[in-house]
Amino acid sequence: MLWVKSFHIVFIASWFAGLFYLPRIFVNLAMVPPESVAERERLLLMAHKLMRFTTLLAVPAVALGLWLWLGYGIGLGAGNGWMHAKLFVVALILGYHHACGVMLRRFQQGINRRGHVWYRWFNEAPVIMLVVVVLLVVIKPF
Repeated sequence: MLWVKSFHIVFIASWFAGLFYLPRIFVNLAMVPPESVAERERLLLMAHKLMRFTTLLAVPAVALGLWLWLGYGIGLGAGNGWMHAKLFVVALILGYHHACGVMLRRFQQGINRRGHVWYRWFNEAPVIMLVVVVLLVVIKPF
């Protein structure tokens, strides 16, 4: 079980690295002047490759988490309300990941409707979600 936990943590950390950096690329894309086609294309390529890699990391992160939850029974039973709260936040993280994919497709189609300040705030969401998950797992408040 410790091997599974270890790999789960490694994949989660790697997945979050992508979720931290991808919106930062969106900030830069929102700031690109219309005449800078080469810069826009380079940032779009970076974002596309990062999104693909981040998605590949999310799959084993979630699969190993499910293995720990269902296979080993971590968080099951009475007094494990923290796990329900954690799973809710994980669902929000998966939604955030999906939203990043939608935003990337809009940038690729040239139909971005938001400014760089909005993406700067959007970039803070995974930090908050990660802090909440870590606190729930370590402290297990309920």
